[in-house]
Amino acid sequence: MDPALTSDLITAAVSVAGVGGSAALAYLAVRRARARRQREIEGAGEARPSLSAPKRRGIQAEDLEPEEAGPAPETDEAEADTAPERLERPERPPAQVLPFPTPVEKPAPPAKPRRDAALSTGLARTRAGWVSRLGGLFTGKREIDPALVDEIEKVLLTADIGVRTSQKLLEEIRGSLGKSELKDAAAVWSFLRKRTAEILTVDAPPLDMGSAKPFVLLVIGVNGSGKTTTIGKLAAKLKEQGRSVLLAAGDTFRAAATEQLEIWGSRVGAPVVRGKEGSDPSSVLFEGVKRAKAENIDVVIADTAGRLHTKTNLMEELQKVRRVIGKAHEGAPHETWLVIDSTSGQNAIAQAQMFTQAMAVTGIVLTKLDGTAKGGVILGIADQLKLPVRYIGVGERVEDLRDFDPEEFVEALLDEAPEAVASVT
Repeated sequence: MDPALTSDLITAAVSVAGVGGSAALAYLAVRRARARRQREIEGAGEARPSLSAPKRRGIQAEDLEPEEAGPAPETDEAEADTAPERLERPERPPAQVLPFPTPVEKPAPPAKPRRDAALSTGLARTRAGWVSRLGGLFTGKREIDPALVDEIEKVLLTADIGVRTSQKLLEEIRGSLGKSELKDAAAVWSFLRKRTAEILTVDAPPLDMGSAKPFVLLVIGVNGSGKTTTIGKLAAKLKEQGRSVLLAAGDTFRAAATEQLEIWGSRVGAPVVRGKEGSDPSSVLFEGVKRAKAENIDVVIADTAGRLHTKTNLMEELQKVRRVIGKAHEGAPHETWLVIDSTSGQNAIAQAQMFTQAMAVTGIVLTKLDGTAKGGVILGIADQLKLPVRYIGVGERVEDLRDFDPEEFVEALLDEAPEAVASVT
């Protein structure tokens, strides 16, 4: 073999062996590095996050919980002496949950008195009449001028309030216009509402039907005013209160009146004392009071014949009735109520004036308010006669005979704002 060729082959073989040895050495180095890296990872345990674990943002709920101690990581015995001692992370205290501050509740504003729906319905015609016209004058007004005062006067004079009471209200309005608080329409409207309530609030002792036994109530009024119906409804109310009631049919001149009273007596369970048609009404009422005393009855309601206030002899007969009842029971009658039909308007004021001259009237019952727009008559009666209104009738049912409350009445009659009153049709 050629020596030169042999030399080349040897050189090539040495080169190949060198390359192969280098590769082998490199392979062994890489493998040892990988093994060392693996041991480091295993020795660190979960100290380093996994490359495949998803990244998290912010503090998670589990970060706030204390970590549980897991099993000790396995370490090669060979590296046990040389592995650096890992620092243990101190446990975090449990997350402190702070309570939300308790909100401070503001005191609720005082509840506005709720308007009585039944009473408001019963006064709808009056509210749609002069009250609506009066409210219309104030709608959109920002200040009071003399022309507006004249318009107010016209409405009040046609409201069946009565000339005297209307002029009294107008004088008070004119006298108040100079005050700063009464320069705008809303203030004047509020002033009218306040004065109306004050006029209707008559200083009178409270009604106490238990102050005597029997307590005798004498009911008077003209024909058609609603006397007998009012007596029947009042008897029903007293029976509901647990009182015993006797009805005395003193209207002996009208047969239908006695029969109507007997129907009411049968309906409510109250005995009725009656006489023959045309008999002396005083004697019938005398017998009724005597029977009530004998039977220990709580209340006697005495009906009387309808009297025309223009008939002097009939009014004098009422005085006789009063004297006879006083003989049957000392101090009787304890109350004398005048029943007035509100549909009669200003004529009702004239009736009341005549009856109070002949009898010691202690109270007023105003009926049929639901059937008229002349409910303003109640102002004239209360203002001129200074008599308390005991009951008002706003419907046909027993519960429609209502105790009179001035504030409640004004609340139902006069709305809070002139615009609301003017909208009533």
